[in-house]
Order: sequence, then structure tokens, then C-alpha cells
Amino acid sequence: MNEAMAQEGFAGMPTPSYAASPSRLLTWLDCPRRYRMQYLDRPRPAVRAQRGHTSVGLAVHNALRDWWDLPDAERTPSGGSELVRRSWIDVGFGDPERSMLWRGRAQRQVAAYLEGVDPHQPRGIERTVSMHTGPLRLQGRVDRLDDRNGELVVVDYKTGRRPVTDDDARTSLPLALYAATVWKMFRQVCLHVELHHVPTGRVAAHTHTRESIARKVAEARSIAVDARAADADYAQVGVQSQAFAARPSALCQWCDFRAHCPPGQAVGPEKSDWAGLDEPTPPRPGASQE
Repeated sequence: MNEAMAQEGFAGMPTPSYAASPSRLLTWLDCPRRYRMQYLDRPRPAVRAQRGHTSVGLAVHNALRDWWDLPDAERTPSGGSELVRRSWIDVGFGDPERSMLWRGRAQRQVAAYLEGVDPHQPRGIERTVSMHTGPLRLQGRVDRLDDRNGELVVVDYKTGRRPVTDDDARTSLPLALYAATVWKMFRQVCLHVELHHVPTGRVAAHTHTRESIARKVAEARSIAVDARAADADYAQVGVQSQAFAARPSALCQWCDFRAHCPPGQAVGPEKSDWAGLDEPTPPRPGASQE
């Protein structure tokens, strides 16, 4: 291939698809600067240490994933609690006392949640899904996929301190995209989506229509077009690209790349390691940890 062809590409070749997960699409919407640092910059800028609420979320998700691999006799609420203990991540709590406090809370929350879960194997656990639609090659992973009366249901676990609502399920772009992808992959209707808030046991649900799913897919395609154009500009000029302006907001106080973004630093003080937990201060020495 001569130099001109290498620079111009093959004439008439279609524009490459844009491969992305729902989280990548949402990162582009939230802040192009963060998107660039997270997905394009190489080497990637150093990220801050993991926060406590992320450690809790990972431990709970891992326990709920591994619970389905237990023998039938061990697939119990107490079995789930033990998996949390085994998978606990002691990072981001500020001190050992807070870490142990939250490990106990997470164990109790998982055990209580599993009291209402049918221990029979669902259709899929941490199921990788993918779909090609227009300019977008979508890929992701569904926490749980249930088969209920011949229809597939997308289940996503949530562990944050804010309880989820049915409106959260209705407006969630990732849930709708997962439903569309599952429907296409399995050739089985999938319109119902659920957010399971493990700390409270609250299930937020929404049943889409074919039209509402189509609108969400169209939204994702539109995002993909913009992000793909920005990626192409980055490939040409690198960090000098003007396509990745910071989008300062309250999210900047939580951003893992805050140290590399002066506009984000100007928003306000960085949140502490344990700010995402609902206990604002460390336990006092000798205080009850119930």
C-alpha cells in the first residue's frame, strides 16, 4: 500500500461501526473530557483510589453472581451472605472499623434480598450481549436475565444509597438497550426491565413498548454518531482535539480523573472515599456498630 492510500483509506469503503457499551455512551453524554481520558488517552491518566461505595457494589454484585453457582443446598440467603464475606473488598472506607461495619451491612442486605429470589437457575447471569444497529455495535453485560412465562426480563442490581423508582427503570438507556439486544439475540420478546435495589429490596419496573424501545435505540445511534466523529478527530490530532471539552457539573466531585481536569476541580471539593456511603463520619471508638 502506498503512502497516499494509507492516509486516505480505501475509496468507497463504509465508515467503520462504533463499538460501545451503554456506559461508554453515557460517559460521552456526561463529559467528553472524561470520555477521552477514560477511553482514548494512552497511556490512560492515573485514576484516584477506589471509593467505599464502589467496593460495596462490587462485592455485592460478585456475591449475587456467584450465588447461582452454589450447590442447590447452599443456594440460600445465608449462602449469599457468606459470599459477600469472601468477596469483600477492603478499599475506600477510611478505617478498618467502617469497612467491617459495611461488610456486615452488605451481608445482611444480600441475605434479605435473596429471601425473595427464586433459587432456580434464570436464563442468564452476567450474560454478555451484543447487537449491530446502524452505526453502533452495542456490547454489554446483563446482571441477570429471567424467563417469565415465555418473555425475557432484564434485571439490573443497584446498591447505591438512593432507592430506585419506576421512573428510573422507564428512563434508563442501558436497560432499554439491553432489552433490545436480548430480544434480537434470543429472538424472544423482551420489553420488561427491572432495577433491583439490594439495600431496600425495592424492585423498580417498567414495561416498554416496541415504540419506546425503538426510540431508545435511535437515541443510542445518535450518541454513537457524535462519539465516533470525536474519536476520528482524536485519531488525527490527539489531545489537541477540540471535541472533548469538559462539562463541569456536580459529578466532577466524584470523577476518577479529577486530578487531570482544572475545570472539574473548580466545581467544588472532591468527595471523600466514603462519601457515597450513608454513614457520614467514622464510628467513634467503642461505639456500637449495629
